[in-house]
Amino acid sequence: MRDVNTSRAGRSPGSRWGTIVRRALIGALLVALLVGGGTAFRVWQVARDDQRRPVDMVVVLGAAQYHGKPSDVLEARLRQALELHREGLTDHIVTVGGRQSGDKYTEAQAGKKWLVDKGVPAEQIVDVDVGSDTLGSMQAVADLGRQRGWSSALIVSDPWHSLRARTMANDFGLETWASPTRSGPIVQTRDIQFQYIVRETGALLYYRLTHAPAELTGDGLG
Repeated sequence: MRDVNTSRAGRSPGSRWGTIVRRALIGALLVALLVGGGTAFRVWQVARDDQRRPVDMVVVLGAAQYHGKPSDVLEARLRQALELHREGLTDHIVTVGGRQSGDKYTEAQAGKKWLVDKGVPAEQIVDVDVGSDTLGSMQAVADLGRQRGWSSALIVSDPWHSLRARTMANDFGLETWASPTRSGPIVQTRDIQFQYIVRETGALLYYRLTHAPAELTGDGLG
């Protein structure tokens, strides 16, 4: 016992503080892994779940368009919205998204044009051509909903983006569910899926900490 006590008594303050710091760092690392892992699991879980149901509006999040022609990413989202409309789950489709410098069409306008060409009556589509990121788009959709008395929505985006988009919409007072796409370039390979899960996990954690967009531009995941 004397040797043990002597050993403890002989530790320098610096050594004791070093132990405390190491334990604190290990604890912080474990917490970060748990939070990050739990968030990644929720991103994956929501991505696999199609929550389609009758709602006031189906909201198609914007992505790139080229001279009024939707990119493959945007077209996959529009096809999903068209399917929901044809099933009778809503009378109103809202397309969102602004324009890049030099573009003739906004993403919202390109989406509306595509849907009209597929037979959806123009009066049932509202193009909300504001917002350069998901947060701005969701705020604009929430404002539209308040103006028209629409309070429930199905969010149509890529699977990995669904949880963050739905979280933002809920924060603006909408009652929302997700109906993610099952086609398009973002869901083609496991490598791409893994990259987007990691990316969206970071973006969602950033939003929850700051309530600001992550500025992931170029593919509709802002």
